[in-house]
Amino acid sequence: MGDYVPIACHFYDMLEDAAVRRVDCTIIYEENGEKKQIQDRIVDFLNINKEEFLVMNDGTRIRLDKIKKLNDISAPSSGCNTQ
Repeated sequence: MGDYVPIACHFYDMLEDAAVRRVDCTIIYEENGEKKQIQDRIVDFLNINKEEFLVMNDGTRIRLDKIKKLNDISAPSSGCNTQ
């Protein structure tokens, strides 16, 4: 799947906010080179082998750096540690 690249802090905050508010989200992400879309609630976040994932209500796990859009908001290309 490639090396994990930390996502931008403010984008992580948006994901976390959606989870706390328990709202349905539309997430577009990449998996095995294919774009996918899911509409569901974010229920948890996991850290597995230094990679961060979110967990949807249906059990789907999405690696955070594979998310392209959250509710029509594009994921920034830079992480927390870049200016």
